[in-house]
Amino acid sequence: MHDLLGHMLSVFMGFFAIMNPIANTPVFLGLTASDSPALRRKVALNAISLTFLIVLFFSVFGNWIFHLFGITLPAFRLTGGLLVALIGFHMLQGEASAVHNPSDEDQADSLETALNVAVSPLAVPILAGPGTIATAMSFSADGIRELVVTIGAFAVLCGITAVFFLYGERLVSFLGQSGLNVITRLMGLILAVIGVQMAIDGIKAAFALS
Repeated sequence: MHDLLGHMLSVFMGFFAIMNPIANTPVFLGLTASDSPALRRKVALNAISLTFLIVLFFSVFGNWIFHLFGITLPAFRLTGGLLVALIGFHMLQGEASAVHNPSDEDQADSLETALNVAVSPLAVPILAGPGTIATAMSFSADGIRELVVTIGAFAVLCGITAVFFLYGERLVSFLGQSGLNVITRLMGLILAVIGVQMAIDGIKAAFALS
């Protein structure tokens, strides 16, 4: 039981670090600055619901995708670990990782209608970026229990993210820019360590198969 709780906490912290709802709250507020409170709430809930569905899909069908493309779990864990570690390294430097943030074109296109913000760039790639998807597939690939833990942990995180987005103005004013920077770097450190551990697990599993 203790091992299960520890594993659930590890999965949750991995998702929390890579999705980083605290640091993404100012992004959400900026993208919805001209919206009414009701529309902002709808955008937040739509984005988080879509994010959960994307992660659910890749968690459930991850093994099928592996078989379809001839990908082994060790290879995916090694690659996904390097990707997650890279995102964490960028966060440690106080930079936005190009693999987990929208391009200028994405931002310009998303301004066409307010609700499009929920799809791009909020759901993809800010919340459900490549790093989040890689983490979900890696955590859920070892069986039904791992799948349930992964989906459950991510569902809790989506609920927390919704609270941050809906009450984001208070959070940002309380923490200030310095506080947000500190949290981003702390999440970057955690994320880099998780990514390296994923890569190590992939290397060990690869040698075990050989």
